[in-house]
Amino acid sequence: MRNRYLQEFIKADLEKKMVLLAGPRQVGKTFLSKQICPPAQTCYLNYDVSKHRTRLLKQEFGPEKFWIFDEIHKFKRWKNYLKGVFDEHRDQHSILVTGSARLDLFRKAGDSLQGRYFFYRLNPLSVNELGISNRKEMRELFDLSGFPEPFFSSSKKEANRWTQDYTARVLQEDVRNVERVFDLALLEQLIHRLPDCVGAPLSINALREDLQLNHKTVTRWVDLLERFYLIFRVLPFGSPKIKAVKKEQKHYHFDWNVIKPPGARFENFIAVHLLKHVHFLRDTEGRALELRYLRFIDGREVDFVIVEESRPILAVECKFGDSEVQPALRSLKNKFPELDCWQIHFDGSKDYVSSEGIRVAPALTLLKTLAV
Repeated sequence: MRNRYLQEFIKADLEKKMVLLAGPRQVGKTFLSKQICPPAQTCYLNYDVSKHRTRLLKQEFGPEKFWIFDEIHKFKRWKNYLKGVFDEHRDQHSILVTGSARLDLFRKAGDSLQGRYFFYRLNPLSVNELGISNRKEMRELFDLSGFPEPFFSSSKKEANRWTQDYTARVLQEDVRNVERVFDLALLEQLIHRLPDCVGAPLSINALREDLQLNHKTVTRWVDLLERFYLIFRVLPFGSPKIKAVKKEQKHYHFDWNVIKPPGARFENFIAVHLLKHVHFLRDTEGRALELRYLRFIDGREVDFVIVEESRPILAVECKFGDSEVQPALRSLKNKFPELDCWQIHFDGSKDYVSSEGIRVAPALTLLKTLAV
């Protein structure tokens, strides 16, 4: 597989500080870390491997320049452990730490590692990273997944098998190891229910009634699935200029293969691409970008709005086929005349700029303008 898009950025930052690399299970974190650090100069230790775990706990690292610590977040005192290792060895060794969403959670909380690391999020494969240039190639990515294994299998059957196994492995190997969940079967039911809710505001009450659980439990479980990168949530964008709903959240899946209806799958596909664009610019340039959506109080919606320092800079409406420009997008453009507005389609043919300055175009046209 070609070099991943974060390779050169992480390699440069390893000369300055420790690097924490987070992202979904099997998205390619270990593969990327081994691309960055030459095998002959690398000590690779995985906390899930018994022999490696013993070496980690005894701090038997070896003389190599690069040290890769994989899944070390499963060690209860990993934060203070890394602080001590980095402070002692920072002048002689470069340290790359890979793991799941617990690294993300830790970063938000802040702690003893403050000022000692750079943080990156590795996202699934995308149109730009793969160099996709036509609709046929994009269709293959859309039909399979952005995760390397199912995508490079080039088989829908293998992609479906991978998706089923992936969910089970996250539950058994990640969630159960770090969280007390009284009924994994019910949590699995929630996971299988969530794809049906993509494209609409996520109702915890509806999920609570379906599963016959209390509100607090369902809320905690949804938070848990977000921590382990099964899903991500998108908050509504609110501005004094528009009457927008401010409390309801929407959610999407990193593996869009779990979404079956084409329209909802397309919206999820675009959501992952836009999130990757936002994460990349935040992690490499420090830009204060956020992925949001807009929902007016009368029910009209704009699927996605990218916001920088509370100012909308890009709005995207998704339609699977050709469609007239949506009224909500027109209203948003009217309120923010300088806003870059797009209505994109997967299976349509139209490509033009409306009288208001809204670009109507194939999805590929927009996706090729993103950073990654």
